[in-house]
Amino acid sequence: MPSPRQNQALVFVLLRTVTLIVLAILAFILFFIFIKGIGTAIRPDFLTDYPREGMREGGIFPAIVGTLLLTLLSIGVCSLVGIPAGIYLSEYVPKGRFKSLIDIMTNNLAGIPSIVFGLFGMTLFVVGLGFGDSLLAGSLTLAIMVLPVVIRTTEESLRSVPQDIRIASIGMGATQFQTIARVVLPAALPRILTGIILAIGRVAGETAPILFTVAALYLPRLPGSLFDQVMALPYHLYILSVSSPDPERSLPKAFGTALILLLIVLGMNLLAGRLRRYYGKKYRIQ
Repeated sequence: MPSPRQNQALVFVLLRTVTLIVLAILAFILFFIFIKGIGTAIRPDFLTDYPREGMREGGIFPAIVGTLLLTLLSIGVCSLVGIPAGIYLSEYVPKGRFKSLIDIMTNNLAGIPSIVFGLFGMTLFVVGLGFGDSLLAGSLTLAIMVLPVVIRTTEESLRSVPQDIRIASIGMGATQFQTIARVVLPAALPRILTGIILAIGRVAGETAPILFTVAALYLPRLPGSLFDQVMALPYHLYILSVSSPDPERSLPKAFGTALILLLIVLGMNLLAGRLRRYYGKKYRIQ
């Protein structure tokens, strides 16, 4: 019969094997997209030009700008709502039925398919509030979609801060609000940024919500206000891959668009990760 040490070694081998398999699949996908898309993506005109001839010619500059605007606006709105909500649930709401109900609702909200959020956003923002197909409607819809991620991450991050820090701060005369704002929240900020990183990755790559609320099929110009439509890389990629009348000419552009989208998400994640490390060192949080 295997000893406990042998069982532990076997489990570690299985975990390493599964991890290597996942990493290998990820590396293959990234390498495949890189090889297929690098020839198109490195062309300056592809990044800086406006689309022409129904997207069969020209570049993807409006789609890049639209994706960046949607991501930044939705993450900004989501952070302004989600972080205070997480603070309230963690620090002010006592454990009980009400707290359990909120947790269940938040978890269920996180599991709703993105296309349902798109339908909700169209009904509420596009039609109900009269925003129309606009940057504002799309950003609010995406913000609601990733709101549970930010709320739950903020809540768990604050709970991970040792209780002794709170007791020491209050013992020195600080109020609960001062303790949260000046001690607990800065200490939890690196982990909160982790949730925002996850939200960025989901927002930047979603197609269904923006299809209902903001995305334009062909719009060779930049938005002038929050109530304008925009092109977006995920929807642009879908059109090039599935609905293009000339697949042979559009497929290289599709791989180039996919590569640019991956690089944008990677860049935003690296920036957020850099902020996370900065605040982790500043407040000595690992």
